[in-house]
Amino acid sequence: MSPSASGSAALTFAAVDLGASNGRVMLGSVGDGTVALREAHRFPNRPVRVNGTLHWDILALHRGVLDGLREAGRAAGGLAGVGIDSWAVDYGLLDASGALLGNPVHYRDERTRGADLRVAEVLSPAELYEATGLQHLPFNTVYQLVAARGSAQLAAARRLLLIPDLIAYWLTGEEGTELTNASTTQLIDPRTRDWSPVVAGRLGIDLGLFPPLRHPGDPAGALLPEVLAEAGLAGPVPVTAVGSHDTASAVAGIPAAGERFAYIATGTWSLAGMELDAPVLGEESRRANFTNELGVDGTVRYLRNIMGLWLLQECVREWSAADGPRDLTPLLADAARAEPLRSVVDAGDPAFIAPGGMPERIARACRATGQPVPRDPAETVRCVLDSLALAHRAAVVAAQRLSGREVDTVHIVGGGARNELLCQLTADACGLPVVAGPAEAAALGNVLVQARAAGAVHGGLAELRALLRACLPLRRHEPAGDHTAWERAAARIDRGGKD
Repeated sequence: MSPSASGSAALTFAAVDLGASNGRVMLGSVGDGTVALREAHRFPNRPVRVNGTLHWDILALHRGVLDGLREAGRAAGGLAGVGIDSWAVDYGLLDASGALLGNPVHYRDERTRGADLRVAEVLSPAELYEATGLQHLPFNTVYQLVAARGSAQLAAARRLLLIPDLIAYWLTGEEGTELTNASTTQLIDPRTRDWSPVVAGRLGIDLGLFPPLRHPGDPAGALLPEVLAEAGLAGPVPVTAVGSHDTASAVAGIPAAGERFAYIATGTWSLAGMELDAPVLGEESRRANFTNELGVDGTVRYLRNIMGLWLLQECVREWSAADGPRDLTPLLADAARAEPLRSVVDAGDPAFIAPGGMPERIARACRATGQPVPRDPAETVRCVLDSLALAHRAAVVAAQRLSGREVDTVHIVGGGARNELLCQLTADACGLPVVAGPAEAAALGNVLVQARAAGAVHGGLAELRALLRACLPLRRHEPAGDHTAWERAAARIDRGGKD
């Protein structure tokens, strides 16, 4: 299909895109058959441990958003709108006056340890999956709420706002719960696209804590006068609900042609799967640990969570702390020359979730499975990237089998789209061409949903994606090498490392 953007003057939108390691405010200009994106402001997202609990520094993030809106407004000469997306599952609690009851707890905090077992005593894993279609992750919101049961904060709470909804509330004074992110709580029925009274009732979770659901494209208020003054903006500036789970926005920002594609949204996590019209439920899907999260325009994001670039980020952080800052570029060049598939690990192993000591944990996993231990950083990086490519392959193969739909292309978006070695290894492992880019797919999906709500672009996802294909540089990686070597390596993981 041809691009469908309005022929009127371009409008500029701010996409607030909060990731697990940094946040950014991006400027998207849409109109006259074009879409362009540039960064206005980037700021770190540094969790803070206090009295043994790992928290998000949500006020620092809000400060970064305000600074970013000021920079965006200054660069663009005004804004046509704002949209907010972030990572999933975490939340802030508000009291009756609307005040925040403490910094939100980080999903990697250990307070949820054992919460899934307590839930299973009330709702079996099969019942929970049939009701919500969500994969088992020990930090899903439902487990966080069970872990928080009896706490003073939860007892005092009158509202629960997921992270992007909390930022939107501070910007607008209006409350809402955006659906794509709500679908990650394990409290939404993907068939009805509404709350599951069965799950909430059995677990004693008060759904009244959540404000009404919003859908991507719905109005979410306008910037408050004090926010306009702080950011140096002239109002009114509308805030629009977008796919507020960053993966929902990223999938909307995939420049795919047709429906026969798989995607891997890469960052701290790799989210690998397919876009479907209806959820895939049932025991086989549950055992394969696939999730049915909701997407833009009534779609379902059928995917598996993989540990992602977190493994590499943690290794680089560890080496930098020990030996001074490490540049990733030469590490990747050395890894490209390292022996392929010498050692591989299960990138979905929960042993890799927590921060700290990642190179040694990877070495320990290799040692425990009888494989050679990486001898230097280059071999460790190669082990990580080979293992991620294998995890991508497993997810793409399983998604096709379980959904009954074949794919002919894999799209890699997000930060990993810049990693040419990872993209090529994924093509080799999957035996399918990989189209890499855009790296800022979440921000682009965010902007396009805003632009469509404002009338600057028209049509469904097919038209939005055609606009992206027409405007963005993309790289194509064809599969190469011995595909049977990847099959043997996959089997090695299945057998615990033994050839």
